[in-house]
Amino acid sequence: MFQPEPLTRLIEQLQRLPGIGRKSAQRLAFHVLKTPRADADLLCEAIRDVKERVTYCSVCHNVTDADPCPVCTDDSRDTHLICVVEEPPNVLAIERSRDYNGTYHVLMGALSPLQGIGPDDLRIKSLLARIGAGGVEEVILATNPNVEGEATAIYLARLLKPMGVRVTRIAMGVPVGSDLEYADDVTMHKAMEGRREV
Repeated sequence: MFQPEPLTRLIEQLQRLPGIGRKSAQRLAFHVLKTPRADADLLCEAIRDVKERVTYCSVCHNVTDADPCPVCTDDSRDTHLICVVEEPPNVLAIERSRDYNGTYHVLMGALSPLQGIGPDDLRIKSLLARIGAGGVEEVILATNPNVEGEATAIYLARLLKPMGVRVTRIAMGVPVGSDLEYADDVTMHKAMEGRREV
């Protein structure tokens, strides 16, 4: 099938995005083709803006357009508390809850020996430096509840406990609004393990 070269290039570039296969890339490319030129220009400008203006905070490694980021410079935040997450989107998920008022530390990944990701590939040294500077009382390990996240949490706990800080792990288990019959064995185990008195 004949296809104009610019359209083929757009499809190829869209396919490089995570979670976008050939058909999705094709659907997006044809959508861009159908939209008014002004909308396509706005999309291009937004992509260019992100690449030019958004960076990573030199303190916590979250995404920001000001360094240090607004969370790190907010005087109302509890600087005695650091919540460690794997990726910047995890910060957004925690912030949506509106229950946390401490600071963050983004590792930019999780330990995964099979993918060649070791401790030196993560932002662990800067976390240790922040804690070593003093003032931190508790570190909350909020890594994902999967094999890599668990391995990362265990590794960090072993590094951090000797530094004299309280190290906690987020609770895991059955999600609110779901039925117990649909919970897998690991989820049920974590729910029983993390039970608390009422």
